[in-house]
Amino acid sequence: QVQLMESGGGSVQAGGSLRLSCGVSGTIYCRDDMSWYRQTPGKEREFVAGIDVDGRQTTYADSVKGRFTISRDGEKEAVYLQMDSLKPEDTAPYYCKTKFGNLGTAGRCVLDAWGQGTSVTVSS
Repeated sequence: QVQLMESGGGSVQAGGSLRLSCGVSGTIYCRDDMSWYRQTPGKEREFVAGIDVDGRQTTYADSVKGRFTISRDGEKEAVYLQMDSLKPEDTAPYYCKTKFGNLGTAGRCVLDAWGQGTSVTVSS
């Protein structure tokens, strides 16, 4: 089974920076896009940033464009989120997500995998 584990969250003043990491472990039958989501209190979980399988193409929510940078390391099976110019509205637990496959899916990346989250708090 594939497991995701986030780290790097914490508390920071507005305008500061944090770097989130997400490591992937377990039996990996395929590789697919990876992404970051956040769960703002009172709102549904929302997409923050995504990166394709080879790390060449990225996508960002409008609210974080120019401030956040997503990257991945294929050798380490890890994805990162560099967060700069943080705002109080960025406060939320952040989750990494990918798709994976197993023998039942013939190795196709069709099953969702989520981490447990890492908390980010940005104060004014």
